[in-house]
Amino acid sequence: MSAVGPLNAAPADLIVTGCAVLVHQDGDEGEGIGFRQDAAIVVRDGVIDAVTTAASVRDLPAGTRIDARGQVALPGLINCHTHAPMVALRGLAEDLPTEEWFNDVVWPVETNLTARDVELGARLACAEMIRGGVTCFADHYFHMDTVAAVVAECGLRAHLGAAFFSGQGPRAREASVEFALRQRGAAGGRITTALAPHAPYTVTDADLAATAELARAHGLPVHIHAAENRDQTDTSLARYGLTPIEVLDRAGLLDTDLLIAHGTGILERDLPLLARTGGRTAVATAPRGYLKFAWPTTTPVRALRAAGVPVGLATDGAASNNSLDMWEAMALTSLIQKSTEGDPRWLTSRQALHHATRQSARAVGLGDWIGTLAPGRRADLVLVDLTGPHTQPVHDLAATLVHSARAADVRTTVVDGRVLMRDRELLTLDVPAVVRELTDRLPALTARGHGRRLQEYDT
Repeated sequence: MSAVGPLNAAPADLIVTGCAVLVHQDGDEGEGIGFRQDAAIVVRDGVIDAVTTAASVRDLPAGTRIDARGQVALPGLINCHTHAPMVALRGLAEDLPTEEWFNDVVWPVETNLTARDVELGARLACAEMIRGGVTCFADHYFHMDTVAAVVAECGLRAHLGAAFFSGQGPRAREASVEFALRQRGAAGGRITTALAPHAPYTVTDADLAATAELARAHGLPVHIHAAENRDQTDTSLARYGLTPIEVLDRAGLLDTDLLIAHGTGILERDLPLLARTGGRTAVATAPRGYLKFAWPTTTPVRALRAAGVPVGLATDGAASNNSLDMWEAMALTSLIQKSTEGDPRWLTSRQALHHATRQSARAVGLGDWIGTLAPGRRADLVLVDLTGPHTQPVHDLAATLVHSARAADVRTTVVDGRVLMRDRELLTLDVPAVVRELTDRLPALTARGHGRRLQEYDT
């Protein structure tokens, strides 16, 4: 939790000083999270060089120095599953059951999408995430070269997959592979990629099996929706005698590095299959959307954790969640898990922070690079101001961060050592210009009179 050996006396690129720093102990599974007071973080070449005392860096020269007194430094939050450009549809499909939400609004509207619509939506989403302390997001959508270009420009880290349905024909699957290979390692290594079949109910067994083979052949992970809700699981059992997780297993996808979105329909019989993967399968939970859709269950975080399955936190797209606020996702995950399990001792604030940081980094395949503030890790960090009346006094710093802090309390966001927002000022995106153009494009984007639909939701 401190600098290894004597502090490097050479000038640093960035020094953050005077703050409390969230630290993880080796082997920590949530309860070992602690906070180092009056600390400093030294960054060189996009990497954390030291986490040390503020006193030890007082005279150390730096290209940029941030006085963070009254603030807490955290690993940047990771949004493990979203559809970033769908911020353009925020509030368009409200108070609807899942089937109507897809069939009557979202999938008809998505037939209108152009690359420019996606670019503007991605810009707005990235601005929202930077302002909310998100430094990395996993995206699963269309026109993904456009999203990759926005990520490269704005400075975020992203795990991107080009979504496809079997109904689009074999070319869509091929395009997903081509995108993943073309953009892997782009933006100076800030972009990682995945194959992105939509879901077992929209992708055939043959395409799922082909995806698994391609993932193994090219060393690519897979990002998919599966067992999103209990209805999907019940329908899968009635049609095939298999749960969605068992369908994925039959296709060979549980033998790949797999990120499953939602999993609120995961059953007890699925757990041994997931445990067998040895942590290569992860699940992203986005609880706000489950509440909006009135789904009867939530992601079984406790059971998954017992099975050794990493569980990362997410928002899903803003068309269903209305927000890309990971602070809300963190608080809701803790509260809903307490209610579901009937146990106020689970999920604790420290466990929630663990899932928002280290577990989320593992979920997107970046557990060796981000998710903790330690020497050798990429310098993805955020500074949170706790001087406001809603965060004072501080009796338990972890509880204050999870249950009192808000996205608006994030003062500074840093990715790969580059400051993307400082003192709430965005430095890499022009939000007013994006909003003006997006507003002009909305009538064409949201038209549904054409009678087309991207896909049919019939689970």
